Amino acid sequence: MHSSPCLLVALASALPFAYAASGSGKSTRYWDCCKPSCSWKGKAAVNRPVFACDANSSRISDPDVKSGCDGGSAFACADQSPWAVSNDLAYGFAATALTGGTEASWCCACYALKFTSGPVAGKTMVVQSTSTGADLGSNHFDLNIPGGGVGLFDGCRPQFGGLPGAQYGGISNQGQCSSFPAALKPGCNWRFEWFNNADNPNFTFQQVQCPAELVAKSGCKRADDGNFPVFTPPASNPNPTTPSQPSNPTSSPGNLGGCTVQQWAQCDGATYSGCKTCVAGTTCKFVNEYYSQCA
Repeated sequence: MHSSPCLLVALASALPFAYAASGSGKSTRYWDCCKPSCSWKGKAAVNRPVFACDANSSRISDPDVKSGCDGGSAFACADQSPWAVSNDLAYGFAATALTGGTEASWCCACYALKFTSGPVAGKTMVVQSTSTGADLGSNHFDLNIPGGGVGLFDGCRPQFGGLPGAQYGGISNQGQCSSFPAALKPGCNWRFEWFNNADNPNFTFQQVQCPAELVAKSGCKRADDGNFPVFTPPASNPNPTTPSQPSNPTSSPGNLGGCTVQQWAQCDGATYSGCKTCVAGTTCKFVNEYYSQCA
């Protein structure tokens, strides 16, 4: 028996999450300082390409600026580093290659990774795809972690004069994070704290709507983002174990017309001009100079 085209269309519209990517995947880590591949125009149906930054980690508005890995002046933004939300949840960014998709379906999409191996087994990380790569395998997430190794390219040399660590795998201990540029230190420390220095753990993943905190850092949101399931954070201890990331107790002395910032939302940062008063029960916690959040 053959279904009519109209019936197939009706069934598809009744299943808005039918095309959400999911499965089992593998991870690696890198930070090559290169302009993210999804920072170029025309890669996907999005509101704008992923933010790129100049050598001083300030956002640049022109998506046509040449990558620092190709002799240009555009690099990865330091605030697109991972950070802990709770002991069991983190947010971050990755280069991706998924079975059955293309760059047009990956750029700026978000995925909830549930780790199944290593010292992070049972933890969840939501990542947004800011780059893709022909060197990646199927269902491969190359996590953006400062000090994770520069891989095939090394934009960190023109940007910072180079970073410590091996080309693949990066640094070997947390003490080396102290020699990193200030903007990259929180993401470097994250690897040894929340991530427990896990070495390429496996995971299951599901495509989800992008959390606002990730979109705030990348600037990029897909036109079809609303077609995917809303991410529900796991219940856990709300206090991330990140002793090297100092809290930022400062908040706006005024209440900006009575506004408050909800838990896990941004409350401060070098380029942030919004409300800085956290909702009751939370305080503004420092992540890096560009991003603090109510926790």
